[in-house]
Amino acid sequence: MAKPSPESPDDDLPPPRELTDPTVMRALTHPVRLALLEVLATEGPLTATEAGELIGESPTTCSFHFRQLEKYGFIEEAGTGPGRQRHWRFAHGGMRFSDTSDDPEANIAAKSLSRLVTDRAIARMQNYEDTKAHYPKDWQQAAEGTESVLYLTPGELTDLNAEIRALLDRHRERLTNAETRPPDSKLVEVLLFTYPTRFSGAAT
Repeated sequence: MAKPSPESPDDDLPPPRELTDPTVMRALTHPVRLALLEVLATEGPLTATEAGELIGESPTTCSFHFRQLEKYGFIEEAGTGPGRQRHWRFAHGGMRFSDTSDDPEANIAAKSLSRLVTDRAIARMQNYEDTKAHYPKDWQQAAEGTESVLYLTPGELTDLNAEIRALLDRHRERLTNAETRPPDSKLVEVLLFTYPTRFSGAAT
């Protein structure tokens, strides 16, 4: 997975968690657990009942997976509400992992987790394409897909990725602070994949 840009000294958000333990990565390779992390990231602290309504799972199922996520250090309790229902929140500022380490077992676990994360993101992108006509015209015109083919060195590609992440991080605070979100804003997902490739007739 691409690494997020380093946090600035003024960034109050917790740093991302570096995943290196294959057991921890395998524990996260579950669609319900990823869905729970996604809604915690976008909605803030939630109970199992509230999370279940958002992801289409029962409170019992969400409660079980919340406890598993807590066990592996991904979430923590954020107090209790009416009826002593537990609220859960992120215990870190996201995560990052790599399948290019010196540990073969960790690389296998990272590949599986990366595939699931990517598949979920692609499915959301395809869902937008299928439902695009239901969005206001200005949103349809603002959203776009871009493909670029460049000749770069590994160092240049690393720098390019960092520059793009820095641009995206300008709006990072809005994820955790709803007061900073403009009234007409919506949750927007940006997918970035950079990789060496070869088209027919191109040089290796």
